[in-house]
Amino acid sequence: MQTRKPPFQFLGHLLATTVLTGAFASSMVGCVAQSANESSQKERDYQRLILTHGQVYTVNPQQPWAQAVVVEGDEILYVGTNQAALAYENEQSYILNLAGQMVLPGIHDTHLHPLEAAVENFTCVLDETGSINQWLNQLETYLKQDAGTSDEWLLAWGHSLLTLTESQRAPKTLLDSLPTDRPIAIMEATSHSAWVNTKALQLLGIHADSKQPVGGAILKWDDGQPSGILLDNAGDQAFHLALTPTAHTINEAYDSLLMGLESVAANGITSIVDARVYWQRGYQQAWLRAEAEGTLTARTVLSLWAYPDLNDEEQIATLTSFYSNDTNRMLRMNQIKLYSDGITHNTTAALLAPYQEYFTEVGPRGLNYFSESRLGKYVKALGDVGFNMHIHTIGDRGVREALNAIEHNQKSAARHRLTHVEMVSEQDKPRFKQLNVIADFQLAGDFTKPEHHHEMEPLIGQRAYQQLPVKDIYDTGATITLSSDWDVSTLSPFVGMQNSLTRGHQSLPSLDAVIRAYTINGAYTMGQDDVTGSIEVGKKGDFTVIDRNLFEIPVTDIKNTLVTFTIVGGDIVFEQKE
Repeated sequence: MQTRKPPFQFLGHLLATTVLTGAFASSMVGCVAQSANESSQKERDYQRLILTHGQVYTVNPQQPWAQAVVVEGDEILYVGTNQAALAYENEQSYILNLAGQMVLPGIHDTHLHPLEAAVENFTCVLDETGSINQWLNQLETYLKQDAGTSDEWLLAWGHSLLTLTESQRAPKTLLDSLPTDRPIAIMEATSHSAWVNTKALQLLGIHADSKQPVGGAILKWDDGQPSGILLDNAGDQAFHLALTPTAHTINEAYDSLLMGLESVAANGITSIVDARVYWQRGYQQAWLRAEAEGTLTARTVLSLWAYPDLNDEEQIATLTSFYSNDTNRMLRMNQIKLYSDGITHNTTAALLAPYQEYFTEVGPRGLNYFSESRLGKYVKALGDVGFNMHIHTIGDRGVREALNAIEHNQKSAARHRLTHVEMVSEQDKPRFKQLNVIADFQLAGDFTKPEHHHEMEPLIGQRAYQQLPVKDIYDTGATITLSSDWDVSTLSPFVGMQNSLTRGHQSLPSLDAVIRAYTINGAYTMGQDDVTGSIEVGKKGDFTVIDRNLFEIPVTDIKNTLVTFTIVGGDIVFEQKE
């Protein structure tokens, strides 16, 4: 297959249905009803918080519903009736009459990118539906406004891989035509490829004889030279080089994190897992600063990124040095993020049976960031430290290899999980339950709906209609979690809830199952189910207050739910203003 003529004739429509990410999302983050950080920084003038006249869904089978909750300090003191709760009133109390609003245990989002969603690394955002000439004109206009220096990277975002590969010119030469000698790297809309110019290729040391990097592919042009398209980890290298940390970039990361946390709180989310912490960029320092300065408004676990091109022993030692798991802290580092494979859209997801069409530089069955044996090494070495693995698996081969690595190397008390889980062979579905591996699905994006499955048929045939088997895995008794993958998809958990109940034969069976996936199951994944995830005496006072009872409305109205209060440890970190 000619590299410049890929099989992705369906890709343009697919990308048009994908929620915009990166710098575009960054520009939207500030559009929040009320600043969570503004609320959280107000001096708390009460010791006892009393929520009354609510419809409290506890996710506690011993007491499913209540009217009121009392929080003393940061812990729940009482759950029950309005009358009994009001008896706890004293001079240090703050009474919040909810007037019939629904209260949920604080919602957990166990896979999102709050810092990356807000960081302003991309100074130029392209319209993915535009033409190459439109992109070049936009880039040239930007360059006239900001000439920069010869060693300053121009980072942009948003082009369509399909449009580039249909060009009659090598993509790098299109960027080379711009009036600049700066290196340029543009992240594609799915974030799994980069478009770079010749200067960038030179800085990366990429040439005609370069070996294909682990976890990535350097696409070639007809003349055998690099085309300027770098898939997956090959493209990641450009951004790692361009974003070498400085004091300035670390400060920017902190400011971006605060913006991301505002959106998290505004969506009723009280506990989160940052699903990809690039520690070589210093991102963990932004999180530690937020904890130290009291601006961290959600209980947080960091999934530290495992770089596929680093020496294993040295990387394992570094990751080990980061480990922290004190549930009394707001911030912990107890998960490791590894990619087993890439994505189906560009044929980098790892498949058991070949793609119908594929990039020759990738191969017929996709690629691995981490092979099964390397995954096993990390599961064993870092699992012994106490880390849980958070493994990106899209293709059925990626899923199987990750399950194999866990089966042969995990500790009995581990809480490892596979995330995305888009394709799973029939024989591997029961293994999630058998191995106590969590299956983490993201269903909030429109592109995950069954009506879009046909878009993958040109690449994987009838397997396209077997994607995202959330009900099949649920029926095995395995632990299921639902998360956003923001900013790939919308952050609202209520969109994800609705989508998980409207998937035809792969719909989850009940609203209770969905709520559990966002609460107690998420708490289990984070290793904090003893302190969060349900509303019970002795647990932390984390609540999501919403404007409607989800059990009393049509399923198709769930996505319109409005968060009115987000409460973390008894602190009101978000309040919806009328």
